Amino acid sequence: MSAHPTIADTLEQTVDRHPNRDAIIYPRKDQRWSYAEFDERVNRLATALLDAGIEKGDRVATVLHNGSEMALTVYACAKIGAVFTPLNFRLPAGEIEYIVNDAEADLLLFEAETQAAVEGARSSLETVEEYVYIDDDVPAYASGFYNLLESSPAERPDVAVTEDDAYAFIYTSGTTGRPKGVVHEHRSMVEHNLLCIAEMNVTRDDVGLSMMPLYHCAELHCNLFPRVHRGAATVIHHEFEPEAALEAIDEYDVSVLFAAPTAWNALSLSAAESDVDVSSLRLGLYGAAPMPEQVLDNCREHLCEDYVQAYGMTEIGPAGVFQPPEDQVSKQGSAGLPALNHEIRVVEPDADPDRTVEGGEIGEILIAGPCTMREYWNRPEATERSLREADGTTWYYTGDLGYRDDDGYLYVVDRKDDMIVSGGENIYPAEVEDALFSHEAVEEAAVVGEPDEEWGELVVAYVVADETVSADELDSFVVESDRLADFKRPRAYYFVDELPKNPSGKIQKFKLRDDEGDVDSEAETVAS
Repeated sequence: MSAHPTIADTLEQTVDRHPNRDAIIYPRKDQRWSYAEFDERVNRLATALLDAGIEKGDRVATVLHNGSEMALTVYACAKIGAVFTPLNFRLPAGEIEYIVNDAEADLLLFEAETQAAVEGARSSLETVEEYVYIDDDVPAYASGFYNLLESSPAERPDVAVTEDDAYAFIYTSGTTGRPKGVVHEHRSMVEHNLLCIAEMNVTRDDVGLSMMPLYHCAELHCNLFPRVHRGAATVIHHEFEPEAALEAIDEYDVSVLFAAPTAWNALSLSAAESDVDVSSLRLGLYGAAPMPEQVLDNCREHLCEDYVQAYGMTEIGPAGVFQPPEDQVSKQGSAGLPALNHEIRVVEPDADPDRTVEGGEIGEILIAGPCTMREYWNRPEATERSLREADGTTWYYTGDLGYRDDDGYLYVVDRKDDMIVSGGENIYPAEVEDALFSHEAVEEAAVVGEPDEEWGELVVAYVVADETVSADELDSFVVESDRLADFKRPRAYYFVDELPKNPSGKIQKFKLRDDEGDVDSEAETVAS
């Protein structure tokens, strides 16, 4: 082991301490492996990758749902210094082609459910030399995953990997354009493990349920990695399904669980109508947005008492801010306080790190900490914009706008790129969207700025709603609700069947602003 451990070292340390404790439980394939058994399989796959021609620094891409194969692959790559490159399993062929070629991936793992998309992209993949298939009926051009495991030795391959080596390219979700490859090193991820273990008090007796996508850094870096590092067990579900998740909590005594607020809402509603025993659940982790007060109340009533919120993004680990259980009510709406060994500043947008704003004033959120990415892959200009040094500290410019209260708690207001300037006034779309969401007929809403000669920009709303509702009705609702100043009201509404989204489900507002969303609707204007 080098001076600082690698991701592979964290697994081997746990094997040394707890060889017979459960590591991975994957009910879908009736797999239950101790840490010693898991590590043996990781070594077999690592050797198989070497035999397939994969060398240190080569990229190994996956287009897989959750499964034991994802866990094996990420640790096998770590053992030989290959760069793990997970892709969203929902991507169409064109996006697979873009990311795989951008990463210059050498090997690609896929499955029956993603086979059509992979084969649609295959003729355009410029660097992939080897394909590995995890299911039965292996295509002629691919190798069988389990055949590779069975035919490889169980000893750890002799490859020198250090804490400074790249561990992964994690591609951003592309809400503002083409996805970018975030380069993370081994050391930054080990640091991230430690802060997650501390913030969530992870113990070797914990059992976690991974039901959110493992291709995403939230489930992988905040949950699977820390549990393996600590010696806890992980139950892997192929995908999120509320009833199945509740049954898993009951059957395996799951104690910790991560989900987005929308998934927590679904779980609490299912739990309210279920008689399964969820008393083993001690802690819930959530991110992406604050937990609505009613959802939190329901979760506390039907699931468990304590919840932790994590705020961040792929580029910083992803977690750089945590809100602990004791602050969930008193600081409702806040993202929390800086994580261990992290700092936060709020500055004038795009300003130098020392140009901080006054407390309570809105500005751009900067985060500094040991888990920050090395760079964007092959994007030096984007890297230079996002990472800036001041007095020996590297600050990541999040692109989020927010403020800190008198106690130092961070509140996130909106994305900087989404802010609308109309008549010299700054308007944050999130608060307009929240006002529209409170109308019972509105299912989804996205608010953007539309160029206007007189005002600079006009506030316009794209809405998915009951067909009986009109622009005038929504305008009257907003006015009467007294939730928005008059200058923040939408001046036009586009009623649409759906909003353009990336494969992770995030709304791509840049397509609405640039008229790329294929919106089949005429604007309904309201009185100014």
